[in-house]
Amino acid sequence: MTSLLNGCSNLQYRGILHIEKAHLQSSRLHTFSLHGSTNLDISRLSTICKQLCTKPSKLTPHSTRISKPSKLTPHSTRISKPSIQACLNNSNSTNYFDFIVIGSGVAGLRYALEVSSHGSVAIITKAEPHESNTMYAQGGVSAVLCPSDSVENHMRDTIVAGAYLCDEETVRVVCTEGPERVRELIAMGASFDHGEDGRLHLAREGGHSHNRIVHSADMTGREIERALLLAVRNDPNISLFGHHFAIDLLTSKDKNGTYCHGVDVFNTETRQVLRFISKVTLLASGGAGHIYPTTTNPPVATGDGVAMAQRAQAVISNMEFVQFHPTALADEGLPLKPSKRRENAFLITEAVRGDGGILYNQSMQRFMPSYDSRAELAPRDVVARSIDDQLKKRGEKYVLLDISHKPDNEILHHFPNIASECLKFGLDITKDPIPVVPAAHYMCGGVRAGLEGETNVKGLYVAGEVACTGLHGANRLASNSLLEALVFARRAVKPSIHHMEKMTLNPSLSLWWARPTPPLLKDSTLDKINNRTKEIRVELQSVMWEYVGIVRSTSRLKRAEWRIGDLEREWEEYVFRKGWKANMVGLEACEMRNLFCCARLVVESALARRESRGLHFTEDFPYLEESRRKPTVIFPTAFPKLSWSSQQMQQQLQC
Repeated sequence: MTSLLNGCSNLQYRGILHIEKAHLQSSRLHTFSLHGSTNLDISRLSTICKQLCTKPSKLTPHSTRISKPSKLTPHSTRISKPSIQACLNNSNSTNYFDFIVIGSGVAGLRYALEVSSHGSVAIITKAEPHESNTMYAQGGVSAVLCPSDSVENHMRDTIVAGAYLCDEETVRVVCTEGPERVRELIAMGASFDHGEDGRLHLAREGGHSHNRIVHSADMTGREIERALLLAVRNDPNISLFGHHFAIDLLTSKDKNGTYCHGVDVFNTETRQVLRFISKVTLLASGGAGHIYPTTTNPPVATGDGVAMAQRAQAVISNMEFVQFHPTALADEGLPLKPSKRRENAFLITEAVRGDGGILYNQSMQRFMPSYDSRAELAPRDVVARSIDDQLKKRGEKYVLLDISHKPDNEILHHFPNIASECLKFGLDITKDPIPVVPAAHYMCGGVRAGLEGETNVKGLYVAGEVACTGLHGANRLASNSLLEALVFARRAVKPSIHHMEKMTLNPSLSLWWARPTPPLLKDSTLDKINNRTKEIRVELQSVMWEYVGIVRSTSRLKRAEWRIGDLEREWEEYVFRKGWKANMVGLEACEMRNLFCCARLVVESALARRESRGLHFTEDFPYLEESRRKPTVIFPTAFPKLSWSSQQMQQQLQC
């Protein structure tokens, strides 16, 4: 349904829109269903609405403090803290917390540490707690910490890299508050590299006019994650749930809007479905790199947060802007090949080019100066397209990144992780160039957020890659992702506490949504369903790479739209024919739902942008168009699309 909305910012409308201030211009979009498949007992509706949509001012004394196991075993993924979380002793267990955090990267952990002094906190993460995009961030955190640099310089670099689509107020807030957030990390025990003068060593990366990247060799994310996880484990008010997959948000709706009351979770080890009820939920679940076959993201990055939020009627924005990192390690070019395909590509940090690395084709011809005057220091979108062009023109599968002209000790000091990984496969980066190729890396779009991480769903906040704050615009500046996560995790704290203090937790709330269930099917049937799901996943990734990659066209995007719809129908028909039900949950099936949802959002957003800007380059509209310098916004709809991936497991309550 296409409509032209002028002077309206009502988030209950639905369509893909280019929006700036009071002007909205609509574009084509198929509608998505936001209605669940479980029937609601209408006779209980008035009671539900009174309990869910009113805001008592006082928390009942023990509503969030129920005992839990008291001993932490060596391999436990749940921290032992008595009097915070309900015992997980049956499949209908419900847990009550003041705050729920979905995701254990830098955004989720930093937020949890701030709100924990105001109430009980549950951190829900789908794998090991350290397994997040943060862990794989090599480069660092960009912040103005040098006297010769300025907030204005950082802002300018961010806006230029973002192809002038960035929200200027957001950019100013992040660049201004960034230095203090870095100092807080240091105070919490994060260790960053220092120069011989004892000051922080500040690196430079593509798109930056000054040295401003705080780093810990080429393992910055790992060091930040280590420091934050240690602090979380020592906080008695925080409970950490590893191997708990968030299925869908628990929501209700009345005339004033949509409300979030928690989340249903699948314990992937015990195969139990658990319900978490909370006053406030922070979504910090990372990106969706695995909609593509090659990505630097860990296996957990399947777009779960964006998909859950979209099904819960949150506003989504700028999903067409998928950043492909220019330099992931190309295994095909290594002297010794890995014995099996990697689950995620090994990243070769932007800092290698910032430190003087030069890009060559396989004939050892330097090519970046012919594409951009900034050469290897051009923003990522420019470098990725340049490499893509070289590969297509020359029929090659990788290019070469050479840092060997630098002193050996400098290379090994700055890039020990990269040097070690390459040496495993017979490549010495102090002597030979590194084979590299672009790979899906970062989603600049996501759940639309205000300056305090708030969404249009009351009680739901977002931070990190899952959020679209307006900072990145059409392309993220290198090392601005950890910065944004830190700033918005901190900014979401005050409104979250304010919202929490107005709410109460009524244990009976858990009864009003039907519960998802694990599949009650034969193991042989489940094996067939999971195997077919894996095949469909590979096909979806192939479609996204072939038709929705670095360079796009309208015809290829439409082809992708058709193929994705066809694959989704084929998959749903297969699993339901095998006995799967709409309320059943399993890790592979739920990830597949979310991948389909995110893939559709990317394609439909890309079709709506009839220009080339930043990360979105289309052959049919190869130039910037000033009239289209507006974010792409996807509003909720009342018009359903009846596919499983577009529906919440539990029907949203209408109050």
